[in-house]
Amino acid sequence: MKKYIFLFAAAGMLSLAGCKSSANAYQQAYEKAIQNDEPVAQTAAEPPRSVQKIEEEPAQEIPVRQEKVTLVSGDSEIQTYGVVCGSYSLKANAEGLMKSLQNDGFSPVVAVNEAGKTYRVIVASFTTREDAAAMRDEFKKKYPENQDFQNSWLLYNK
Repeated sequence: MKKYIFLFAAAGMLSLAGCKSSANAYQQAYEKAIQNDEPVAQTAAEPPRSVQKIEEEPAQEIPVRQEKVTLVSGDSEIQTYGVVCGSYSLKANAEGLMKSLQNDGFSPVVAVNEAGKTYRVIVASFTTREDAAAMRDEFKKKYPENQDFQNSWLLYNK
């Protein structure tokens, strides 16, 4: 029994020893690769091109979501464009955010959309899209650490 174990072990060692690559084989392959390389063609440097001023693209339209909303709570009326900073399925959650924003000096309102019965916290509303977009940008700058507020969007109350 010991004979067979010894024979299998010796055969395994011999088979593994045959797999070793020699440094000489690597050296030969490297030298052959260098001999087959062609010299790289030198290209003349291109003369500098004149810089042309490209006209700026016209300002892109400010994206707005259209919904029909109805005032639920708050002292202000909802104008055509609003800055929505929160959306909730529960009225109590929306009113909690509204009170927090009131403490920060805003005059937010809570409105509900007719389609999904979702409560929207509108931090401010305006008659023009541009004014609403400017307010949204200011609002985001005031709360840079609040990811929810960074996702504020514009609402068009149809």
